[in-house]
Amino acid sequence: MADLLLVFCILSIWAAVFQSIVIMGGAVRFIFRQSRKEWDIPSQDEMEHFPKVTVLVPAHNEELVIAATAEHILRLNYPKDKVQLIVIADNCSDRTAAKLKELKQREAYRDRDFMIFERTGTGGKSGALNDALLHAKHEWVCVFDADAAPERNALYFLIEKALEDPDRYGAVFGRNKARNRGQNFLSKCINLELVTAQRIYHTGLWELFRLGTIPGTNFIVKTELIREIGGWDTEAITEDTAISFEIMTRGQLIALAPQAEAYQQEPEQLSVYLKQRERWAKGNFAVVMENIHHLFGRSSWRIKLQVLYYAASYFWYLLSIIISDIIIVVNLVYWGISLFHPEVVSPFQFADDLYIYLMIAWGLMYYLFVLQINLALATDIGQSTTQNFILSCLSYFTYAQLFVLVSIRAFCSLLIDKVTGRKVKWYKTQRFG
Repeated sequence: MADLLLVFCILSIWAAVFQSIVIMGGAVRFIFRQSRKEWDIPSQDEMEHFPKVTVLVPAHNEELVIAATAEHILRLNYPKDKVQLIVIADNCSDRTAAKLKELKQREAYRDRDFMIFERTGTGGKSGALNDALLHAKHEWVCVFDADAAPERNALYFLIEKALEDPDRYGAVFGRNKARNRGQNFLSKCINLELVTAQRIYHTGLWELFRLGTIPGTNFIVKTELIREIGGWDTEAITEDTAISFEIMTRGQLIALAPQAEAYQQEPEQLSVYLKQRERWAKGNFAVVMENIHHLFGRSSWRIKLQVLYYAASYFWYLLSIIISDIIIVVNLVYWGISLFHPEVVSPFQFADDLYIYLMIAWGLMYYLFVLQINLALATDIGQSTTQNFILSCLSYFTYAQLFVLVSIRAFCSLLIDKVTGRKVKWYKTQRFG
């Protein structure tokens, strides 16, 4: 039995290594192609052929950040008469709506199509977006979170990408960056994770397979398409991942616009981080379980591949990591005990060859982990530093291991929900000034 567990871990780790190499190869190709492009940003007068866009910003008790976010959106480099801004003050008990009204009264914004929607309904973020969608007037809907600070040309790049193939691209997403990345050890590690995910995994999957997934913020989607879907799923824990599968089942692609960047706040406290990531992991577990049937039906190969990718990450690889961690910890404990009691033997006794293969696999996985991070950092101005290199080496043994804890907690919570029928409560990430 012990040998079978070890073989399972070895095969799983090698599979993960192979997946990482393939995706990283796609990312490198994407990076080289992008580096040869020259971007000429047109003036607003030259964007007359661009479509009109409704920007939705759901905000629940966001008085600390909402005015700055709305102002960033109102200052986007996009024709002013082509942007409708709807900020949803969703069940707010603070001064979110008051802050917005003060902003709207400024001379610069009085003539803008700027709606403050004070809502008292249910459904969390999804419910807020669905109610605001009823007021959307234009052919594309753009969503920014309440803490977003989109770069001035973010909307232009999203729409510019959509216009490359408007019949096939049902949605387009950009990159999100940590605005507080240097605050503490946790925010620095989150920054590494964000940069790697968006500059390696997102680009690699798009380059190789034209696969994309809507994030929670900084994306556009066809208004007609989102209405056809029925809006955002109020029962989904991660509404963005759920709607991504809905878009793909309708034969539409979710395209990547890498130049469309927005800054957002990341958790600076471990308790806030764990709540946020547990919700994400729980939602992704649920989405995989709800979409696993696509593997056995007549769905497109892209949907099957997307389901496999999520299933491997959240079930197969996670299980192998847990088992291998248990093996390591148990052997270390028994090794320590054997120093004083030589007769004590670890239950995990393997042939030397198996140990060698396992150590090679672990070593290669660690090397690829560090390599991916630093390749991603090298493509982001100002991020390829000695400090970040050291942090990338340390984060595997510290921050990255939180994924196991978060995933176990999320899966157990999901099982309890299923068994007891407990209603899922949407968690809003805590903001700071």
